[in-house]
Amino acid sequence: MRLPLAAHADQPWRIHELTPDFTVEDVWALPTPGGPGELSRLLTAFGAAGPDGAKEAGEPGGGAEEGFPAGAPLIVRFLWETRWQLGRLFGWDDEGGGLGGRVQTLRDRFPDDLRAVPTGPEMGKLPFEPLYLLDDEWAAEMANRTVHGVLHLSWVPDGEGGYRGQMAVLVKPNGRRGAAYMAAIKPFRYLFVYPALLGLIGRKWRAGAAA
Repeated sequence: MRLPLAAHADQPWRIHELTPDFTVEDVWALPTPGGPGELSRLLTAFGAAGPDGAKEAGEPGGGAEEGFPAGAPLIVRFLWETRWQLGRLFGWDDEGGGLGGRVQTLRDRFPDDLRAVPTGPEMGKLPFEPLYLLDDEWAAEMANRTVHGVLHLSWVPDGEGGYRGQMAVLVKPNGRRGAAYMAAIKPFRYLFVYPALLGLIGRKWRAGAAA
């Protein structure tokens, strides 16, 4: 379920300190009902719902950017592949356009106490670099020539005595080109990508509970 932006902005997350120049693009309640202290399980389910890799790294045209969301519907796989084909055509993902090139990592903005905490798990073939892991929140970042983005996962009360996961996406578009790119992909995210991703996370969550 999509949530109002205030569901993220009104929480005392540490990510706010690092992203005053970012916009909160989306906030979603995740289909992961549970009890207190289950953020690590959420990260496992989220990573398992990420790309499974259409080709192995090292093969021609292979690598993380070629991965399809694992178990995703055909339309999502088509959109995923189209995005990376366009990226190659227009140079959106060229070396030098990402972290440490066009933009500096948000780790450069860390206060001293955040520098001492773990970064948390890698997300497999998802194009995000972990930033920090706390008891109730985890953040990761990615960047290319169109946008600098942050994925924020948190574990929050559900208002009914339990807890659930929450996902927020924050973005800093790269000028007019980046803003146009975000506007162009918005309908596809809402119609296809997010429903497929949330469905996969829910299935992985239930499978983990059954196991």
